[in-house]
Amino acid sequence: MHSTRSNIIRGIPLARKGSKYVATAMRFSKSTVPVVIAVRDMLNLASTMKEVKQMVHDKMLKINGKFVRDIHQPIPIFGVFQADKSYKISIKPTGRFELEETSDATRIVKVIGKTVVWNGDVQYNLHDGTNIISKEKINVGDSLVVDFENKIKKHLTVEKGKKVFVISGSNIGESGAITSVDGNNVAIKLHEKKEAIVLDKAQIIVQ
Repeated sequence: MHSTRSNIIRGIPLARKGSKYVATAMRFSKSTVPVVIAVRDMLNLASTMKEVKQMVHDKMLKINGKFVRDIHQPIPIFGVFQADKSYKISIKPTGRFELEETSDATRIVKVIGKTVVWNGDVQYNLHDGTNIISKEKINVGDSLVVDFENKIKKHLTVEKGKKVFVISGSNIGESGAITSVDGNNVAIKLHEKKEAIVLDKAQIIVQ
């Protein structure tokens, strides 16, 4: 699971020059940071891939409360990564991922799909690859605050006045408030101006 340095996504904060090949996440590689990059290159807690492997072996690393099993395991946006401290993955306006210290034991996940399961309950598919089964009425595009056991702590609906964080497009890394909702499109006030953004591709509702 490697890619050439020239082909690595711009969100990964790596120097432009260095070894030809760099590690990539085992899945969702365009919207996540692999553990080895987070530990070695962003937090500087290790110097080599071998040292990161040893940290995984020694159970020193967790993602959303669960032990990391592979150095290529992906850390999704808004996920909580536990190493020497707890960090939350976010994106700067430059489009680069960053790790911010946090005391949260919850994460914000966006609902990207839903399926009715065998007993009539609904399984909600989340942007970080996890799923939640709930009897609560939740729409695709809404966000949920969940704990490390995937228990819903808060339901954040798409509606006027709610704060959003843009995760792709020309306004990536910016936040603002929804001024209107029209189907799958929302108008957001960013820096005293309004921007129309497609809900299912551009942002996630935050607290």
